[in-house]
Amino acid sequence: MAATQRIVIENAAIATVDAKDTEYTSGHVVVADNIIESVGEGKAPEGLTDVVRRIDATGHLVTPGLVNTHHHFYQWITRGLATDHNLFNWLVALYPTWARIDERMTYAAAQGSLGMMARGGVTTAMDHHYVFPKGSGDLSGSIIRAAREMGVRFTLARGSMDRSEKDGGLPPDFAVETLDGALAATEATVREHHDASFDAMTQVAVAPCSPFSVSTELMCEGAGLARRLGVRLHTHGSETVEEEKFCHELFGMGPTDYFESTGWLGEDVWMAHCVHMNDSDIDAFARTRTGVAHCPSSNARLAAGIARVPDMLAAGVPVGLGVDGTASNESGELHTELRNALLINRLGAHREAALNACQALRLGTYGGAQVLGRAGEIGSLEPGKLADLVLWKLDTLAHASIADPVTALVFGAAAPVTASFVNGRQIVENNRLLHADEDAIARSTREEARRLARIAAGD
Repeated sequence: MAATQRIVIENAAIATVDAKDTEYTSGHVVVADNIIESVGEGKAPEGLTDVVRRIDATGHLVTPGLVNTHHHFYQWITRGLATDHNLFNWLVALYPTWARIDERMTYAAAQGSLGMMARGGVTTAMDHHYVFPKGSGDLSGSIIRAAREMGVRFTLARGSMDRSEKDGGLPPDFAVETLDGALAATEATVREHHDASFDAMTQVAVAPCSPFSVSTELMCEGAGLARRLGVRLHTHGSETVEEEKFCHELFGMGPTDYFESTGWLGEDVWMAHCVHMNDSDIDAFARTRTGVAHCPSSNARLAAGIARVPDMLAAGVPVGLGVDGTASNESGELHTELRNALLINRLGAHREAALNACQALRLGTYGGAQVLGRAGEIGSLEPGKLADLVLWKLDTLAHASIADPVTALVFGAAAPVTASFVNGRQIVENNRLLHADEDAIARSTREEARRLARIAAGD
């Protein structure tokens, strides 16, 4: 058996995001292989053996790695389009292009999406991929391969659509799957790629796209499939007023009641957006422990509205943060969502009492871990948890005069990442990826974006 290898981080401000939001002004973190061994004030314990590296983290804040709970990687190669559209018009404008993606495009887009997040402190990512054009190749496999190469912990939400234009949905007819085809492909993906172990690097969720692109049969049978296989469920919910109207017209009820009728509320479920939620909806989510992926920048970009995050948190709803696809959040970064979540929610009914810096950091770390069903493994810096952590540099011009480090991280400019570790393995150093060529990724994403545009235009 190999000897334990320890990494010792000292002289850092530390935000543990544990149950008490414990912080240390100058503390230490000891990592043993892929597990956090100790966290506390002052220097690391004396007499540690097998120390392979010591990091003097003076001028840094150490936090849990950020956890992204909603994304669409493929959109990396369609950024900057339909910039003045609401959600439904934006989807109508872009679905004909998205329906032309193939495996090479999806792999490049996943590299771009993952690389941008990893550079900005994300250690656990997820991708909700639901566009599977006929003959496009192994799209799920290409996305998982990109995450594995990047070294990021990853959840693939294997999406699906079976309600196309001919059925009153938005996607083109050739861009959707059949009910049986979607269920079979989803089950195959779970069986091939899902890892249920404590330190799993790859997990899979069952994720029909949305009420307006999926039949009721796929929703119901998808929920049954997920629970039979023991994996989580994910979809879009209550994103816009148009969706609310659509659900009432088609199903005779609002989105939350529809989700409950199809088996889509529960502690194994999380929904993206949840912008238009009344008190009854929030109560239902709290009662069932259904999670929410809050995507403030995308909600603003598509003029969807302001989600009632303070009310959800007060009711006990698990809430994490999401980038959402980069066709509606062109920055592709999650650490900027800490700030945007705080600021946008302060424009709502609770004003300055909506969120504070610690709550924003919790949304992006422990809240995300809750939503993904991994709060026992990641999301806080505590002994026994997996060593997913980030060193943020806060002693430069941008942050040095901000007294509190968590306030500096959330309220200040985007902080540089000196080091990011996933499972005890470093993946970022001085804001650069260690296991991927950023310049090569930039070239390939640019080339694939141009190729997709040519194909979509019929050239």
